[in-house]
Amino acid sequence: EMSEMSEKSKQNVAYGLAWSYYVGYLKIVLPRLKKLMEEFSRANPNVLACRDTWKLHILVPLSCDIYDDLEKADSNIRYLTDLAETTLTRAGIKKRVYKHSLYTIRDKDEKLWHCAVEYATPLQSLYAMSQDECAAFSREDRLEQAKLFYRTLEEILQGSQECAGTYRLIAYEESGEADAHFLSREILGHLWKQCHEEYTVQEGNQLHAPSMTSTELNLQISQSDLPQPLRSDCF
Repeated sequence: EMSEMSEKSKQNVAYGLAWSYYVGYLKIVLPRLKKLMEEFSRANPNVLACRDTWKLHILVPLSCDIYDDLEKADSNIRYLTDLAETTLTRAGIKKRVYKHSLYTIRDKDEKLWHCAVEYATPLQSLYAMSQDECAAFSREDRLEQAKLFYRTLEEILQGSQECAGTYRLIAYEESGEADAHFLSREILGHLWKQCHEEYTVQEGNQLHAPSMTSTELNLQISQSDLPQPLRSDCF
């Protein structure tokens, strides 16, 4: 009965999506990322200057609103190139290709920052479900599931030794105000912190972050919204 109630309230959706995203994608690509970054840096020594940003920056918009083209999301974000491809045979697919794109991000001082960045693609499924009448998935359901997806994925990755130091989760909730460069500032904030958070700010020699906004997120989830065991009566 508890499993049926859980399924009816859709409490397992985000939990399953997070695990699928990790097992079917992140666990495959993240352990290889540092090597790809190293190879690119040797060929382009002036691009990825800060080693602390040699990670996959995963965007997690709680609205689940995802742009297929990041350049259309924010004009301060420009595609640079792709890292070397990883080719594997998976689930009957011969020579399946995995790759990451590098982007140039311009701050208010016209300084250029570079990083690998992409959206957490399972959020597209949450968004599509909220648009499909058959799923009976409301906007409120979508927001709660997006929060649960983020918290579950964060917990999974924190427990993964293989992926340690290879990712940066960037969760955000856009304000209702029109802001053409909200996304670039969110990413810049994370890049700046990675490059400088290990240093102590000395009086008279302070480090200044680029102008940015950092959204205060409410990621609290009620106890009833936590994932429950999946049904097993069909096996």
